[in-house]
Amino acid sequence: MSFDSQLADTVRTFQALASIRPEIDQAAKLILATLRHDKKLLICGNGGSAAEAQHFSTELVGRYAKHRGSLPAIALSADGSLLTCIGNDYGYDQVFSRQIAGLAHEGDLVVVITSSGTSPNILAALDEARKMGLQSIAFLGRGGGKARGRATVDLIVPGASGRTAQEAHLFLIHYFCELIDAEFE
Repeated sequence: MSFDSQLADTVRTFQALASIRPEIDQAAKLILATLRHDKKLLICGNGGSAAEAQHFSTELVGRYAKHRGSLPAIALSADGSLLTCIGNDYGYDQVFSRQIAGLAHEGDLVVVITSSGTSPNILAALDEARKMGLQSIAFLGRGGGKARGRATVDLIVPGASGRTAQEAHLFLIHYFCELIDAEFE
């Protein structure tokens, strides 16, 4: 794929985000309401999506564009010792759901990031959130996969490319961070 065709594909995907604007607005309201009530975001993903989960939590606990108070967020993929413990003792499918069961409290928000929507550990995380009565947001791609419909809000990036879905997920994370920076001191 050439530079020009990759750029055109990415631009098309970003422009198509307008078609899921109601879901984006609903997700923004959930994120802001969670943080306004001093509750935390529990964020997870695998591979590149794990990196995006860590990126999102870093922007909240640290800072995004302006100096403001630290906000509560945990990237569930960041603790290697915990991941290997749970993976070894309970299976890799439980690495996120077990953390949600142990760390989440009423009012917290579970955020999953996946370009395929088929990872068993992501599905288990969404199921655990629902079991605990927690709201959730799913950043999805490629039609949403098996994760579609399991979250309170699905952000399904239009298109069939996992690459452009990941790029759009990062754009949405930064958009939400802009809203958060505007809301909090």
